[in-house]
Amino acid sequence: MKIYTKTGDKGTTALFTGARVPKHHIRIESYGTIDELNSVLGLVRDQEIDGHSKGILALVQNKLFTVGAILATEPKKDNRLKIPRINIEDIELLENEIDQMNEELPPMTHFILPGGHTTVSYCHMARTTCRRAERMISYLHEKEPVPENVIAYINRLSDYLFVLARKLSKQLNAQEVKWIPEKLDK
Repeated sequence: MKIYTKTGDKGTTALFTGARVPKHHIRIESYGTIDELNSVLGLVRDQEIDGHSKGILALVQNKLFTVGAILATEPKKDNRLKIPRINIEDIELLENEIDQMNEELPPMTHFILPGGHTTVSYCHMARTTCRRAERMISYLHEKEPVPENVIAYINRLSDYLFVLARKLSKQLNAQEVKWIPEKLDK
């Protein structure tokens, strides 16, 4: 597989179907942000974290390639191609993981400032990249339909990453710093 093709030298790129669009097209922005997210998740997975979390993150990274393929395909053409789907079971896996982690964490009483440990910060970077991907996909969905399970999966993934950051804070004995709004002088 050749790395450079020179086909994008004029500012366009090909979708999965071969159709060419500008590199700034919202569809490209959407799956490009998913690609960024996948890279940040690799960074989180490369940290000294528990094996179960590493395994879930590896599954998520694989699903993000599926999300990318779905987003890189025009909706009218996706039936002809053999692209995997994001299923309700994929979303439920994240929900179950969130619920299990939350059982072992203290209740949240305030917003939490990202930080406390490099690994936790990487997880928050993944979470915010996920939220940006969600915004891009939502914008794309206004223009061209995106499968509802894709939107729900990315939404749930950002929730999962928030709770994972909390779990990692606890495992790493990192302090969770609560955001307490400043009182305004009257």
